[in-house]
Order: sequence, then structure tokens, then C-alpha cells
Amino acid sequence: MRVIAFFLVGLAVHVIFFISIFDIYFTSPLVHGMTPRATTLTPPASRLVLLVADGLRADSLLTLLPDGSSRAPYLRSVIEESGTWGVSHTRVPTESRPGHVALIAGFYEDVSAVAKGWKENPVEFDSVFNESRHTWCWGSPDILPMFAKGASGDHVYTYTYPAEEEDFASTDASRLDSWVFTQVKSFFQSAKSNSSLRASLLEDKNVLFLHLLGIDTNGHAHRPMSQEYLDNIGLVDTGVAELVSIVEEFFGYDGRTAYVFTSDHGMTNWGSHGAGHPSETLTPLVVWGAGVHNALRVTEPQPYDDGYLQDWKLEHLRRVDVSQADIAPLMASLIGVPIPVNSVGVLPHTYLNNSDLFKAESMYTNAIQVLEQFKSRSSSLFLCLFSFFPPRQLTESKQAGFINKARMLIQLEKYEDAVSISLCQSLITHSLEGLVYYHTYDRFFLGCSVVLGFVGWTSYVVLVILKTHARLNRHPSILRQVKMPSYTLERLCMCVTVVITGFLLIQRSPVTYYIYCLLPVPIWYSVLKDSLWVTAHLCCPQVASFFYRAVLTVGLAVLSLWPFLSGLVGKAKFHSLSWFLGSLFLALFPLMPVVGREPNIHLVTCAGLLALFTSACYLWSSRRRTPLHLGDRQQFMLHVAVCAYVPSLTHSSLQQKQGLPLLNQIISWTTLGSSLLVPLLSSTRLFHRLLSIFLSLAATYLLLSTGIALVIPVQSSSVTSSMSFYLSPSFDPASVYCFLTVFKPFIMGGLMMWKVIIPFIIVMCTFETIQVHFFFLVQDYGSWLDIGTSISHYVIVMSMTIFLMLLSVFTHILTSQRLVLWRRPKVHFP
Repeated sequence: MRVIAFFLVGLAVHVIFFISIFDIYFTSPLVHGMTPRATTLTPPASRLVLLVADGLRADSLLTLLPDGSSRAPYLRSVIEESGTWGVSHTRVPTESRPGHVALIAGFYEDVSAVAKGWKENPVEFDSVFNESRHTWCWGSPDILPMFAKGASGDHVYTYTYPAEEEDFASTDASRLDSWVFTQVKSFFQSAKSNSSLRASLLEDKNVLFLHLLGIDTNGHAHRPMSQEYLDNIGLVDTGVAELVSIVEEFFGYDGRTAYVFTSDHGMTNWGSHGAGHPSETLTPLVVWGAGVHNALRVTEPQPYDDGYLQDWKLEHLRRVDVSQADIAPLMASLIGVPIPVNSVGVLPHTYLNNSDLFKAESMYTNAIQVLEQFKSRSSSLFLCLFSFFPPRQLTESKQAGFINKARMLIQLEKYEDAVSISLCQSLITHSLEGLVYYHTYDRFFLGCSVVLGFVGWTSYVVLVILKTHARLNRHPSILRQVKMPSYTLERLCMCVTVVITGFLLIQRSPVTYYIYCLLPVPIWYSVLKDSLWVTAHLCCPQVASFFYRAVLTVGLAVLSLWPFLSGLVGKAKFHSLSWFLGSLFLALFPLMPVVGREPNIHLVTCAGLLALFTSACYLWSSRRRTPLHLGDRQQFMLHVAVCAYVPSLTHSSLQQKQGLPLLNQIISWTTLGSSLLVPLLSSTRLFHRLLSIFLSLAATYLLLSTGIALVIPVQSSSVTSSMSFYLSPSFDPASVYCFLTVFKPFIMGGLMMWKVIIPFIIVMCTFETIQVHFFFLVQDYGSWLDIGTSISHYVIVMSMTIFLMLLSVFTHILTSQRLVLWRRPKVHFP
């Protein structure tokens, strides 16, 4: 009963910790109630063509070939002659949906969108497409629908290819981009004979959006340095040149079309993205056409010390870097539509080739638009006296001062003062700082509360283990030295509870805040009432390991000496040596890079062979005491042997562009489905059951591995524990190629989540085995325990794991009930 109660309390605590993530980090940055604003001046362009090459790195486009030529000659000529260029700096997470939201809506989306697979809208927002008169889009079904659903009116038209075409195992992913260019050509061809469509195209404030996914798909499948990836860049460049020719011809070379070419994110050398490596965050930006400056030659050094200008042979041309969200106000200004109301972008006015008055008015509009967000955010919060320190740069009087002075400078035609020095940019900067302040207003307080609760619970669990197995309760003198007087501790906890409750009442905080902030009180009471000294010494290394992974190496190195310090080496030399070498080998892993580089399928195969060898050694050493039947031996060995070979066969097939073999896919899914059931059908001997659990899960783990996958046996006395550690590219779809190659974010994410959980399940089962062994095996050290009664422990472990996965699915269902695109009011400007 005590074990069940402890399990239920632990489950409740972890569920609370899990939910707290959404209140601390997954809150939406958006505010509502603002009015769309646009300048009343005539814009330089009537239409905008936006081309987004998904997954294109800046260096891949701009680096010249060894012979001095460019793999993208048309875009290179635009950079050198007729356009303005720079580097667009993206933010984490460097994924397709957040990147496109930043480009088109002008804000950096909250991470809650990951619960939608980056496909639909978890929150409502405005965008350049929504503010346009008409928008036509071609490309991926994963990106286009989110900007069409919920848009005011029916003015956003999308044309997508089937989702099944996004196959990482396809023979040539560049066909996705060819499809887009072909569809656009057909679209303009049909417009010549379709009077209604032609009339719509000839209106102003129109947008044409081309989403080009081939480069990203080839990067995932073949890596960014592959010929497939580089050839795809050339194909896109040719397509852009043809597109510009078609568009200009259709509109009679009226000079009223602006073009923006960029990317949503980059890609690492090993074919993944999502993190903050420069190869993922640096993307190209090329803008040309109506209202855009031609290439400007410079002779003086430019304010960039990253070395890219020299590497790209572009030091003689002006480079204008932007944040990714800055592109949205740039596009809005070019065609004269309101800047999206939630945009946090700052208009890069140096791209504009227009009058100083237009630049000044555009910057002023941008400043007012951002300031309104700040005012709406600040007015929506109830702020208390204790923790509220508002940004002093934006008091109401200073806001009015900024606005009045900027408007006066524009009216006096002192544009340089209003644009360049600048009041408007200063107002935008202070407004953005205020937005960040209000958005993260409770984050530090809640974060500290959750950390205290987590560290307290971990300390409590460690103390329970020590009291159970190290038998601290047999040494009352130690406990008396470290205990805090009970009445003092109770009074302290009551005072802390009253203070926290009063603080939250004044803040008018939601109910969940009370749970996060009050939960640490009873947890730390339970810890401190037993052992203050032990807790202090346990918490320091635990917390330090979160920031310095080498602490784990030191701990494992010290742990390796345990057989020698305890005197066990004289009784069990082989097991002591195994413990020593295994611990030292394990200590190397925290020193390795967190993210892998290139896949090495041969290591995966070797890992499978190592698992088989380890299992064989164990079975051979225990053959006299517990002989196995042939069926058990086949169950243990055959499954892992097959799964060790499947990744190699799959990788070879994909390299030859033959796709994912159906047999491999069947084996992979069958292995995954049976990995939870097979251990229950194995031998009922305690350590045989543990070995069965390990091998069943290791088979699935091998199928999800692409690089270093080492299985390390650690033996001590008659206890055998196996731990598997894996180092691979973070969220690289290559990890799931044995199961599927068509892009399905939820299935892929679920598989990678299961891969992360597997080592924890193995370790949990190992600890459970140790506990069962030492609780019930007291007198006869060499006997073996029937594990029939321990099935419930295995079921509990699996149930907890499945519950956590179902909880994430439930979170997805909840977020799917939110609204979609922000609906703009009917506001007309002269």
C-alpha cells in the first residue's frame, strides 16, 4: 500500500511539473484589440512576389564555386546589380512554421504551436496575407493552409501538392519545386484567357507566395553538402529567373512588382534544424524590383566582423542584415497594406528606394503599431506593488513626448532626424523591451517555484532510497545531528505558506499558480524534517550537473572506485572489474557533444552485436543455475540480430534512392508494437525477465538509431544492469526512416519521444529489479526469484510511460480547440 501511495504521489507531482511548462513557457506572446495602421501615401509597388526556399542556408546560396561562378547565377546578378541583399537572422525554434509566421506575420510564434505539428493555428494572428487584397499561394500542404484558414474574406487562395509527395526517400525531391514553378506558369497562362482572374491580378495590394520545399527535403535526405541539395539550389535559381520573366511580361513591364527571396531557416551539416546553430539561423535575403534600392557599391569596411563578406566575395556591395520578423513590415510597406497588428518587426528602411517622406511616414506607422501592442499588454495585466517595476522609458508622458516630437519632425520635413537618428526606432526599441517584460512577467517567479519543487522531490526520493537500502534509520545519532527541530520547521513552513498565498491573492493569480508555488512547501518539509545535512550534499551535485555535464563524469569516475573502497573486490574480482571498467566507459559520454554530426550505421550494427555478445555472456555464466529453453534463447537473440541489420539495409536502400523497403517497415512497426508485450511472455526468472525487457526495447532503440549507439553492461555481484545511451542529431527525421519517410510530424515526434524514454524505462526496470532482489532475496544469495509477482511493477512502469504520452496527446487536443486567424475589421484608407 505504501508503494502504491508513493507511486501515486510521484505521478501527481510529475504531472504538475509537466503542466507547469505550458504556464511558464507556452504562453502566447500575442495581444489583441489593436487597430491596423498603414500610411496614406502611395506605395511604390502594386504587387509582391514572395519566394521562400525552405531550408536554404545563406552560405549555400552565396558561396562561389571553385571556378568563381555561382550555383545561383540569376540571384547573384540581382545582388550585384539590381537589388539589396543581407542575412536574415532567424530565432529558435528554427522550424518551418515559426519561420513562415515570422516572415509573413512579423512575430516569433510561441512554442505551443508545436502541439499542432506546426500546421494549424493554435492562436489567432494577423498577417500580410490577411491584410492584402488578394494572395495566391503555391507549395506545401503543411504551410499554406494555416494562412488561409480563418482569413477575413475569401481572398487567400492555395494550391498544394499531396502530402504524400513530401517523401524523404524520394528519388528527387526537387520535383516539389518544379511542381510549384509549373503551376505558377499555368496560372498566368490561364489568366490571359480568364477575364475575372486577370482583373483581380491587375488590382493593387496583391501577393504571390511560392513555398519551395525541395531544398529542405533534399537536405534532410542527403545533407546540405550533397550534390542533390546544391543542384536543387540551381533549379530554384532557374525557376526564379523564368518566373520574373513571366510576371514582368504579364504586367507589361510596368515596374510595379517587388520581389523578396529568402528562407525560413537553414540546416546543419548533418541535415537537421530546430536549434540555434549559425547554419540554422543565418538565411539569405534578396529584395529587388519596385521601391527597392539597386545594388550599392561601398569602399569602406562594413560593420560586420563574421568574415562572410570575404568568404562570399561580396565585400564591395552593401549588406543590410535584418531580423526575420523585419521582413513583414518591409513587405507591407512596399505594397501599402497595414503592418500585421502583432508584428514585432522593425522596418529596414535602407531597403526602400522612395522619398524621405515615405520612409519617415512608414517608420512612424511602424512605431505606433508596436507601441499599441505595448499599451494593450500593459493595460491587460493587474500589477501589484511588490514586484512591478515598469519600464521607465515608456511612461505615458514619455510616450506622448516620443509621438509628438516624431510627428513634428516629419511635418517640418526633418526626415533624417525622424528616420535615421531616430526617434521612431528608439520608440520601437523601448516598446519591444516593454513587451518582453510583460510577457515574461511571471516567468522567473514560477520557474523558481517549479525548480524548488523538482529539486525537493528528487531529494526526497533519494532520501527514501537511502533510508530503505543504506538503513540510515539504524543510526539515530546521525539523524539527530542533521534534523531541524520539528516545531521550528512547522512554523517556518506555515509562515512561507501564508506569505505565498497572500502574494498570489494580491496578484489575482490563477489557481494553477497556487499549486506551483505551494507544492514545494510540503515537499521540503518532508525532506528537511529527516535530514538537512544529507539533502544539502545531494542537491549541490544534482543541480550542478544541469549546467556542467562534466559533473556527471566526475561522479561516475568516483562511483567506479566503489568495489575497491567497499572491499568487494576481494570477494568478486570479475564483477568488481566489470563495474570499474563499465563505470569509466560510461563516464566518457557526458564529455561528448550533445548533438551528433554524421550518421554511422555501422556503429548501430556493432551496438546490436555488442548487445548480443553481452547477453550471450550472461546466459552462459548462468547456464548451470538456470538453464534456458531453446525458445527463450531464440527470443533473446533473433529479434536483436534482425533489428541490428535493418537500419543498415534501410540506409543502403535510401542511399540508392530505392525508397524504404516494405519488409523493413513491417519489421520495424512489428518490433515497436511487440516491444511492450514480448517481455511478459518470457521466462519468469528475475534477471532473465530484466534481460528480456532490455533486449526487446533495445531492438526498437536500434531501429531508431543513426549514429553512436553503445550498450554498456555493468555488473556487480549477481546483479546485472544494462544501460543504453545514444548520441544522434536532435530531431533529425533520419532517426525514423526505418518506420516511415513521408513527413508526418506527430508520428515522427512520437517515435523520437519514445526513443528518448526507452533508456529511462530500462534504468527504471533495473532499479526495480535491484529493489525486488534485495527485499525478497535475504538469506540465499545464489538462488533465483520467480518474478510472477513482479509483473505488476513492470506494468506500473509501462503505464506511467504510456500515461505521459497520452497526456501530451491530450494537450494537443486541448490546443486544437483554440481559434484560428485573426479577423481584421473592415478599415478603409484613402
